[in-house]
Amino acid sequence: MTWASVGTDLSDREVRVLEAVIETYVETAEPAGSRTIAKRFNLGVSAATIRNTMSDLEERGYLFHPHTSAGRIPTDRAYRFFVDKLMASALPTPDEQYALDRELTDAHVQIENILKKAADVLGVLTQELGVAVAPSVDHAVLERLELVDAAADRVLIVLLLRGGAAKTIFVETRSQLPREALATLASVLNERLSGLTLRQVRATVRERLRDVAVQQQGHELLNIFVQEADSLFHQEGDGPVVLGSATMLADQPEFSSNDRMRNLLELTEHRDVLRRALMKHHGTGVTVTIGAENADPKLEAFTLVTSTYENDSLSGIIGVMGPTRMPYQKVIALVGHTSRLMGVLSQ
Repeated sequence: MTWASVGTDLSDREVRVLEAVIETYVETAEPAGSRTIAKRFNLGVSAATIRNTMSDLEERGYLFHPHTSAGRIPTDRAYRFFVDKLMASALPTPDEQYALDRELTDAHVQIENILKKAADVLGVLTQELGVAVAPSVDHAVLERLELVDAAADRVLIVLLLRGGAAKTIFVETRSQLPREALATLASVLNERLSGLTLRQVRATVRERLRDVAVQQQGHELLNIFVQEADSLFHQEGDGPVVLGSATMLADQPEFSSNDRMRNLLELTEHRDVLRRALMKHHGTGVTVTIGAENADPKLEAFTLVTSTYENDSLSGIIGVMGPTRMPYQKVIALVGHTSRLMGVLSQ
C-alpha cells in the first residue's frame, strides 16, 4: 500500500495537531486527547479547536478513535506522513555511535558474528527487535581455503571469503589423509581458485583442476572437489535471518495481549515471512515499511526499518522491527549508521 498524496490535503493547523498526537502517542502509548495536546503543546488554539481538528483528521484517515478512550491514536497513514514530510534527518547521539562502534568494529570477528552483535545492539538502543539477513555467498570472492584433518574419515573444508565471512563443509573420505597431503592440495587449490567468486568456482572448477597432479593420498579429495562442486560452493537463496533479543520488544504495551505475543513469537520462530519482507528492499538503501504496507498480513501490526549493507563482495540487510508506534527519527538514524559501519567492517 502506498499513499502518494499523503498529507497534501492538510492545513497547517492539522499538520501541527497531527504531529503533536504522534509525538504524544509514541512517548506514552496512550491515546492522545485534546486537553492533553493543549497542555503539552503551545499550538495557540483551544482544546475545543484541537478536538474538532482531531475529528477532521480522523475523517481523513490520519487518526483512529478507540472505542474505550476519548483520545485518538495515529494510523499507518499518519506515520507515513510523518516519516515522509515532517521528520527531519538526524544522526545517532555520540553515546549511541560509541556503543555501536565499540561492539562492531572488530576486524577479527567474522561477519556472521558481527551481524548478531549489530542486531543485539540495535535492539537495546531502539527498544525494538534488531533484524538482519546474512549475506549470500554466491557472489562472494574466495580469499583462500583451508583443509583440516577433523577425524579419521572426515576433512573440514574452510572457505574464507573476502569481507570476513566464512563457510565450512565437512566431507567424508575413505581413510585419514596425511597433513602434508592436505597442505599440498590446499596450496594447489588456492593457486587455481583464489580471487574467484563462488559462482565462478562452481562453474569452472572442473576445467581449472583438470590437469592438477597430486599425491595419491590427496587424489580422492581432489575428485570430491571436482564431482561435488555444486554443493561445496553453493548456498541456496539468501543468508540466514539473524535476530537480536526480543525481550525489549515483548515488554512494550502492544504485546500485552496473548494474541499479539503469539504473533510475535511465530514470526521469530518461523522466519520465512521476515526473510521475504526484508529481502524485498535489498539494494534500496534505508526503507521504512509501515503496518499495512507490508505485503504479508502477519506483519500488519509492525514497522520494518531496514538498510542494505555492502561489505566488499558481500551484501545483506540490517534493520529493526517494532510496532508502528516507534521513535522513527531515532530508529532510522541508528539503522542508517549501523549499515554504514557494516560496510567498512573486516576490510
